[in-house]
Amino acid sequence: MLMGLLTGIFAFVWYRYYSETIVLPYYRRGNWVLIGIYCLLITLFFKAYGGFKLGYLKKTDMLYSQLISMACANFVTYMLISLIGRDFMNPMPVVLMTLVDFGVIAMWTVLTGKLYFVIYPPRRLIILYGSHQAASLVLKMSQRVDKYMICESVSVTEEPEKIRELILKYEGVIICDIPAEQRNDYLKFCFERSVRAYIAPKISDIIIRGADDIRLFDTPLLLCRNYGLDFEQRFVKRIFDIVFSAIALVAALPFMLVAAVAIKLCDRGPVFYKQKRLTIDGKEFDVYKLRSMIVDAEKDGRPQLASEEDSRITPVGRVIRKFRLDELPQLFNILKGDMSVVGPRPERPELTDEYKEQMPEFDFRLKVKAGLTGYAQVTGVYDTSPYDKLKMDLMYIENYSVRMDLQIILMTLKTMLFPGKTNAETEEGVLPAQTGNRKEENDK
Repeated sequence: MLMGLLTGIFAFVWYRYYSETIVLPYYRRGNWVLIGIYCLLITLFFKAYGGFKLGYLKKTDMLYSQLISMACANFVTYMLISLIGRDFMNPMPVVLMTLVDFGVIAMWTVLTGKLYFVIYPPRRLIILYGSHQAASLVLKMSQRVDKYMICESVSVTEEPEKIRELILKYEGVIICDIPAEQRNDYLKFCFERSVRAYIAPKISDIIIRGADDIRLFDTPLLLCRNYGLDFEQRFVKRIFDIVFSAIALVAALPFMLVAAVAIKLCDRGPVFYKQKRLTIDGKEFDVYKLRSMIVDAEKDGRPQLASEEDSRITPVGRVIRKFRLDELPQLFNILKGDMSVVGPRPERPELTDEYKEQMPEFDFRLKVKAGLTGYAQVTGVYDTSPYDKLKMDLMYIENYSVRMDLQIILMTLKTMLFPGKTNAETEEGVLPAQTGNRKEENDK
């Protein structure tokens, strides 16, 4: 219905302001084709930004996704209209149309949010846990009272019969950090009784999800290739990186120039800095950034976690960090081949060693090149743990596609336009934040 309303608004604007003003007016079918293309455009942008995920995203996130989808679709449409008219057409009708679209989307988000809550009230859930790490998941799910209602918790050390009885009392169960054998038993029990199960995946689960289905005669097999991207994928990704970074540099140079002048005027210090980071196969390279902190921000040589009110961040640095402008020089790293547009964010060698003490699997993310942006960056929040970031990076590696790269790039644009709390990252790297006391995955 929303697509119909937005398409109808465009049809009115097209017929009223543009259809008769172009050099060769469109006939009936030409108008219909253009309106159909517009409908397709807003559908594609809504899908890319998650604008259709009603009930899955928060209302504010849903609103942001739909607003930026609408802005992108209308911008592309204006360029298309100008191309048809062989000149830059009057933009005001499209600007006014966009404002009307924003109003329609805002009302639609509020109304559908309330209707969804009535039709699909929060599910009553029980959590089955095996360690203290389940507490962070409970906290996150508790922030979505419109979707989840955690009513009870039970330890996996309880008697199996008691656990099964408790599970049947609720609409679903959250299974978090329990031994694999017990998890399999309870998952089969839930499947048999048609009970919804939410599972916090282990590293091995993510690897299996990326496996290929094959068959040996009458025996099904799962093939885990375990080498990251194949030759064709790496070739396509490299071509995409070169083309994208070259175009992006042209667009980014004015912003980099303004930021560079502001940094220099602020404290007369250097504009850029470089630092050793790790990329594919553990290779070291120098990453480039615009300086956002004072000179000698870490005199003792150790990384220090940056807080939102960190006194080391310069006034100019606060602005460029907020809008991710300090990362723009890494486009040169991409052209050189050290990085990719999309991939796991590069870490310092010494910090990687510290992470590996708690997470031996941390090197798994080095199956691909480090990225300017990544799946963990567009889906994570300020306090996302390194272990959860690792799992998100592996999900990207195991499910890589050009389409996924494009979607992450579009989501990065959304993050830049609607900046919120970001992951705490210093110019010298990320501190080994709370990784939890885990030496192994407990897959036994």
